Amino acid sequence: MISTKDLVVPATAASAAALEVASGYLSTALLSHSRRVYLWAAAFGEQEGIQYDAELLFAAAMFHDIALAPEFDSHTVSFEVAGGHVARVFAAGAGWPSERRERLGEVIVRHMVPETDVTVDPEGHLISRAAALDIVGKDVDALSPAFRAEVLRDFPRLGLSPEFLACFQAQADRKVNSSAARAIQSGLAARIAANPLDV
Repeated sequence: MISTKDLVVPATAASAAALEVASGYLSTALLSHSRRVYLWAAAFGEQEGIQYDAELLFAAAMFHDIALAPEFDSHTVSFEVAGGHVARVFAAGAGWPSERRERLGEVIVRHMVPETDVTVDPEGHLISRAAALDIVGKDVDALSPAFRAEVLRDFPRLGLSPEFLACFQAQADRKVNSSAARAIQSGLAARIAANPLDV
């Protein structure tokens, strides 16, 4: 059975720096969400035999919501696109080659795509599934109750749901053609309210 002890943060300078940056800009609830997203994503990968780059996956988890932070909020593009740009700049500073920087940006953009092809982008597929699990409880039963309890013990939700919904509503109000606006229009509030992780 998968345990959080099996899904450690990659011991790289880039991973440590990604966590430091995320900790400096994300609220405590969004940071805890990002930590859970990494664990849910890695667990899906391990459980289903999906080959993934752990450092890339961790950095994407840390930055997938970074543009919901006021300092990186964009009034012109969707938050995931803005977050992809922030992540590319971070990765350039971390010394990643251009192709790897682009991959990180792509993973972050694709986390808002409902169905990302695992054969094309395994990390994007895993982050998308993990974010959907954490925000609305999608496919929550794919991971064991014991593992879910362990993750929530280590990284509690800290009032994520109302904060996240408020962030998305603010995005939707300002950017009517954004992914956040589409999520709000398609009933995100009701799906968040029904998330079994909040029970």
